[in-house]
Amino acid sequence: MKLSEHIRISKRAIRHLFTLSRSYAACLILNAFLQSLMPYVPIYFSARLIDGLYEKQPVQTLALYVGLTVGIVFLLSLLSAYLSSRRDIADNELNLSEQWTFSQKAMQMAYASIEDPEVTLLRKRIAMESQTGYDLWYLTSSTERLVFSVTRILASLSMTLSFFFLEGIPLFMKLGFAGGILLTILCGAFASRKSEAIFSRFLDTAVHLNVFQGKYYDYIGHYSSGKDIRLYDMAKGLLDFNVGTMTEFNRHALAMCQKQAALKAADIALSHVLRFCVYLILLYAALSGRITLGSIARYVSCVMLLLTAASEAVANFQRALVNHTYLKRYFSYLDIQNPMYQGSLTVEKRDDNEYFVEFCDVSFRYPNTETYALRHVNLKFKIGEKLAIVGKNGSGKTTFIKLMCRLYDPTEGKILLNGVDIRKYDYDEYMSIFSIVFQDFRLFGFRLGENVAASPSYDPGRAAHCLEQAGFGKRLAAMPEGADSFLFKEFDDSGIEISGGEAQKIALARALYKDAPFLILDEPTSALDPVSEYEVYSSFNEIAGDKTAIYISHRLASCRFCDKIAVFDAGSIVQTGSHEALIRQNQGLYHRLWHAQAQYYTKDAAGV
Repeated sequence: MKLSEHIRISKRAIRHLFTLSRSYAACLILNAFLQSLMPYVPIYFSARLIDGLYEKQPVQTLALYVGLTVGIVFLLSLLSAYLSSRRDIADNELNLSEQWTFSQKAMQMAYASIEDPEVTLLRKRIAMESQTGYDLWYLTSSTERLVFSVTRILASLSMTLSFFFLEGIPLFMKLGFAGGILLTILCGAFASRKSEAIFSRFLDTAVHLNVFQGKYYDYIGHYSSGKDIRLYDMAKGLLDFNVGTMTEFNRHALAMCQKQAALKAADIALSHVLRFCVYLILLYAALSGRITLGSIARYVSCVMLLLTAASEAVANFQRALVNHTYLKRYFSYLDIQNPMYQGSLTVEKRDDNEYFVEFCDVSFRYPNTETYALRHVNLKFKIGEKLAIVGKNGSGKTTFIKLMCRLYDPTEGKILLNGVDIRKYDYDEYMSIFSIVFQDFRLFGFRLGENVAASPSYDPGRAAHCLEQAGFGKRLAAMPEGADSFLFKEFDDSGIEISGGEAQKIALARALYKDAPFLILDEPTSALDPVSEYEVYSSFNEIAGDKTAIYISHRLASCRFCDKIAVFDAGSIVQTGSHEALIRQNQGLYHRLWHAQAQYYTKDAAGV
């Protein structure tokens, strides 16, 4: 990485830190500055006190030195304690702001990026690296330590500078004194750089191990896994997996620690050799009468602090440079662009409800793939119609819906709403006209009403009505807190467990609660029993009202009430029409699928 890039990342990281929490960053820096200066107050006045005792100065002068030492340190300690407490309070703000930054980025990101495996891996890797102390979290400590170390270096130099102007001390001693300090700093820099490189290689090796460990603990820590672990006697296998992973991790960690220890030992040995030489030089100066006893104490203390501070500064600087690699990856996630054109047109509100949606020669392939999921799709339907989309698995049904609601844009062709390319409409407003239940919908461990409204605030009566419409009425009546009942047990021990079919009914109620013009159901009854499925479909025309309802289903019998059926095969629409028209086409795919399913239902009925 070039120097210019290091500088750019440093500036951005500091700005980002202040953006997340200005009070935290300010308290961090000011407190580091104060704490670094505190030892120099007693060093300075202690030297004056020793010289004063030796010179038999007045008691008032000696008492003044003592009073200034205690008083200044006391005031600095009070101010430092205040800044530390303010920083601790702001630490929570920093954590929440950082979490919100990533959450907000995920919500603003194009859906294509959310589904991209590389983006998912990047996000997980950043999370793992943050847990090791790098990324933004190391930035806070390195900033504090650098301010601390640099301040001490400057203070130490200012209090030892007079040594080089003392007469009677040979020039070679002065040069040796300065050269020893410089040599120690350079050797410390070399050792620190090598140590950080060793640690960085260890982290790169351990990334996949950490990912495995994270998934392992997520699995065994979730209460829903307990049934499988017990019923299938998985405990030993899981334990063996964990032991194997940890053994490999510890092997790499041990090799890293051994190398780092050797480098540290050499650095410490050189530092102590220099300290011994400093004592000899100062002893020579004292015996020759060139410096006072107080000056000896001051020089010794300041040189020791200088060496420690220089070593820490170099180590932190080296770590900061290494951390820039991780910060670069961290910021690369935040820099992922949303290529979706946001549009500006308002979705037109028409009194006659004469809207049309039209797919015009639409083809689509997912990012980083060469295979088309949809090919030359042409379809036009009127707002208010009931449209069914059927076909085998992988025929492009869900992709068709993702394109219509602009989770993706077509690779080729265009989609029109009332004659206007949907990309020209305001993106958020266009998305607001869809209520969709996908196969992989998500319910949260919040209150039932919050899940239905997709919001912390909701109308209990309206939520209950939507749940009733979706066929969840009996279950709702049995819940002790009604719509205020918690689902699952993540946040409340009294949370209610629900079946897959019940979850689908809640997801359907959520779509109804939104009350959008388009109601889209992707396999809405796949987890329902036949009776519940019949209840949903038999009442769904009434539920949908004048909305445009689009159904994706494998069960062709559930699509008979639709105005139009589109049959997908291998990414293309091969048939369109009503159920009666399609069933009469003996050579068509719909006819074959219908009779294939009817055959199984007939066999089941005969067996009963």
